[in-house]
Amino acid sequence: MIRFDGKVAIVTGAARGLGRSHALGFASRGARVLVNDLGQNGEPSPGARDVVREIEAAGGIALANGADVADAAAAEQAVQQALTAWGHVDILVNNAGILRDKSFAKMSVEEFELVVRVHLLGTANFTRAVWPAMREQGYGRIVFTSSASGVYGNFGQANYGAAKTAMLGLMNVLHLEGAKSNIRVNTLIPSAATEMTKDLLPVAVLSLMGPEQVTPAVLFLCGEDAPSRVILSANAGVFNVTHIQEGPGVFLQEADRTPEGIAAHWAQISATDALETVNSALDQTQKFVQIALRG
Repeated sequence: MIRFDGKVAIVTGAARGLGRSHALGFASRGARVLVNDLGQNGEPSPGARDVVREIEAAGGIALANGADVADAAAAEQAVQQALTAWGHVDILVNNAGILRDKSFAKMSVEEFELVVRVHLLGTANFTRAVWPAMREQGYGRIVFTSSASGVYGNFGQANYGAAKTAMLGLMNVLHLEGAKSNIRVNTLIPSAATEMTKDLLPVAVLSLMGPEQVTPAVLFLCGEDAPSRVILSANAGVFNVTHIQEGPGVFLQEADRTPEGIAAHWAQISATDALETVNSALDQTQKFVQIALRG
């Protein structure tokens, strides 16, 4: 059984929806939880305090925190709050987010920057804040909350999609950098009936998509035996892994290294029957060089 007795978890944006469900899930399995959600003047939101009371009423241990995830200094202070109270931080679930949906043609620079700042920089801020402690203790489990809008696209969400896709790049790098310290970094792609989605889908569909249907995926990704660098989708009780792969590579003779040559070989270049996983950017470079040497 996956449990978190003795572990400390931080969940951002945890006053309602997915974040609340995650916080309750960790607490129910023994973790002490820092419930982060921005209220007024940097104070925890009333919802965050309610979640703490709910955890305590069930016999758990939790603290409320009101850090703005987009503020790096506030993120550092939030992590220090957990360290001061409990001595360590073992789990971070980056869940906080906002929407400012508009078509790209109508979206202001400010609307684009705000969403990127909250989702991407907010995730980086909290991750950077827990990173030294996790490296020192030789243990960490970190989850980024991405979106199918980033992986596959969604009309009117250029800002949101860009931020969510960028998390995959951050995960790939931190998976490599954290491996020697037993820090495992994964990405969740959730769909759930929340304040952010309630106006986007029919009521009958939303009834299948409670946040509690997603939380088991987060708990799995934060367990002792969790994988790393996994993109795990969860929605309505359905779970799926997205794989990033590429073809084996096609060497073109010098005469064919033209736009026309690429077009002539496009079926072979874009074939999907022999996809393979690449572990790092350097591995891809070495792969290409080896193909070229073989000619």
